[in-house]
Amino acid sequence: MGRNSVAVLDIRSSEITLIVGERGVNHTFVFSASHTEEYGGYENGSFYDTAELSEAISRAVSAVEKTINERLKTIYVGVPGEFILTVPKEQNAGYPKRRKLTERDTEALFDSGKEERKGFRLIRCASMIYVTGDNRRTVHPVGITTTSLYGLLSYYYCKNYFCETLEHIFKGMKISLRYLPTELAMATYLIPSDIRDGYALFLDTGFLSTSISVVMGGGTLVEQTNWVGKGQIALRLMEEFHLPYDVSLALLQKANLYTKGGGKTEFLFRGESYELDPARLASVVKDGLDTICEPIAGFLEECSGPELDLKPLYLSGEGITDIRGAIEHISKRLNRVCELLVPALPYYNKPSMSSRIALVAMAYDDHRKSGFFRRFFNTFGG
Repeated sequence: MGRNSVAVLDIRSSEITLIVGERGVNHTFVFSASHTEEYGGYENGSFYDTAELSEAISRAVSAVEKTINERLKTIYVGVPGEFILTVPKEQNAGYPKRRKLTERDTEALFDSGKEERKGFRLIRCASMIYVTGDNRRTVHPVGITTTSLYGLLSYYYCKNYFCETLEHIFKGMKISLRYLPTELAMATYLIPSDIRDGYALFLDTGFLSTSISVVMGGGTLVEQTNWVGKGQIALRLMEEFHLPYDVSLALLQKANLYTKGGGKTEFLFRGESYELDPARLASVVKDGLDTICEPIAGFLEECSGPELDLKPLYLSGEGITDIRGAIEHISKRLNRVCELLVPALPYYNKPSMSSRIALVAMAYDDHRKSGFFRRFFNTFGG
């Protein structure tokens, strides 16, 4: 693995992906290995089957190490919204006289807001906005001369259960773990910075779990995760049409919500033939999407205000975004413009790739920063 490469474990609600890559030219990425494994997922802050998760991760690590022909030493782990507690805080710092701000000043501002949370581990801090003593708003205060600094900051806490589960799985592999909040990585990678200078709404649709957040600058003001997604819609189809679950899931990919009627259509799956009414199929899928929209609508109502009421809802993730007509139905149901976001990369410009690419981008930036500081202190004897 190259000096600038990073290994990222993307844990979604139905599969895990271990990917190794680094930045290329023009903000592209070069990937040297990737392996995906399905597993049972999670609900209410815990995994259904940790043994199954462990086996999936072990297979992925083995496959990736075989591809790159070396052992992994560090893996950046994406933490799903289900296991994240986001705490926004306002912090202030005053100085005896005017001073030019440095990285140490912003770090001190972050440190002043850190606190212990029972059952959680602090994994990241991020800034939404800074304001200097003369009321200048900025996202990069370093280098500005001022008598005070105010910060609207975000603190990301990961459930101890998640960290301890992953650390137990990797025990014996001699691989160190670093944790990244997946929703933040996706929002800051997919939503342009000029849009995030104000408030932005981001919806990450997963297979079993869906997260919605209000982001600003490089941080998160509020975030909510609900146990709704494509998997639950497939379960609805299974019960409605008396089909096996895998057939229902495959059928969901064939659904067209624009269908008006026209009689039954034959559907083939693994050599078996099924006859279904496309209009009835679309109706059941719409009912499932409405169930997903309910908690989202509640979130939007709680976060209503002039800053957000006219903002579009940005969507990504592998959940419902590939159902034909789903985004339009959600837009109509929520009475809000919805826009699909995907990585601006050839071959990877799919919603299902968003979390993987976003986590690699965040991990790569962290890796480069830590590498710079290590070189700095080694050079100057810090």
